[in-house]
Amino acid sequence: MIEIVDKHNCCGCSACVQVCPKRCISFNEDEEGFRYPLADKELCIDCHLCETVCPCLNQNETRKPLIVYAAINPDEEIRKKSSSGGVFSMIAEVVIGEGGVVFGARFDDHWEVVHDYTETKDGLVAFRGSKYVQSRIGDSYIKTRDFLKLDRQVLFSGTSCQIAGLKQFLRKDYDNLITVEVVCHGVPSPKIWRDYISSISATLDFSHISMKDKSRSWRRYNINIRGIKDIVNERASQNKYMLAFKNNLSIRQSCFNCPAKAGKSNSDITLADYWGIEHIDPNMDDDMGTSFVCVNTEKGLDMMQVISVRKDQTDYDASVVYNSCMITSTTESIQRDAFWKSYHENGILSLQSLKPVSNNFLVRIIKRLFLFMK
Repeated sequence: MIEIVDKHNCCGCSACVQVCPKRCISFNEDEEGFRYPLADKELCIDCHLCETVCPCLNQNETRKPLIVYAAINPDEEIRKKSSSGGVFSMIAEVVIGEGGVVFGARFDDHWEVVHDYTETKDGLVAFRGSKYVQSRIGDSYIKTRDFLKLDRQVLFSGTSCQIAGLKQFLRKDYDNLITVEVVCHGVPSPKIWRDYISSISATLDFSHISMKDKSRSWRRYNINIRGIKDIVNERASQNKYMLAFKNNLSIRQSCFNCPAKAGKSNSDITLADYWGIEHIDPNMDDDMGTSFVCVNTEKGLDMMQVISVRKDQTDYDASVVYNSCMITSTTESIQRDAFWKSYHENGILSLQSLKPVSNNFLVRIIKRLFLFMK
């Protein structure tokens, strides 16, 4: 029976909840707004499936990709609305075109982030763009398995731990499944996100939310929330919600020891922002977004041959110097406990004291390291 003794050891993937044959595991929010499993001991039959599928208890070996690319979607409009280079959309359109199903993260009617699926190209619009909050996975693993058993082609996209959770849940490989892992810094609290958007508008009467608006710049992106007019439109580096995230205050505890980074998720393809591309391959940089694409399996190689993406092969080791989240976990802030103590006392007002942190010094160090490595 799954028991969470240390919250650092639960990534919230919900594989245990979905695999339980007796449905005796509930998934409940803690005081920080993160969901954790709780098993009903009276209903549990001690089958231990929940432990078998847990990616924190059953971690894979690290691995390097077969090949890596800098990649750009030639459709400029789709790229503008995508997190980086728009490669996910190209893969998803192929799967939809073959009569398949695509799973991804979208906003629901209350502007919370949930995992869902679509069978249409129009449905892909909701999956584009970054959502800096942990998604509710729901029964997406069960639905994925059901589609796979019907011989439907399935693309499942998610964070490293969500992909690892799906793989453990399925307990076998399916030829008709392709997984796309989205590299993340860590997942912020859904509670803080709910409180934040409620503080902007009690009615949540928004028409659009972009947590990574690249209309100004990919590197210096904004968070944009619109109703009848722009309610929030400011640099992410200045936005209070984003500061709690970037300063590692609002992030789930397991993210400080991620069980699925560095190839351990066993995804077919890994996607990330290609930070540092202006130094490594300037011809692939126009500050509109470039994807760092790690192809990890033969299925991933086949897919990259199918899509008509602009791509240059690149060097993995040089690239991760600028993209440390590919291989290393986020460092826990020494101020995290104090932040949450303040948040429990003062709520969303706690964000007002957060100050922007300049990363210019860090950038200079990284650039020098890269030049030395060359």
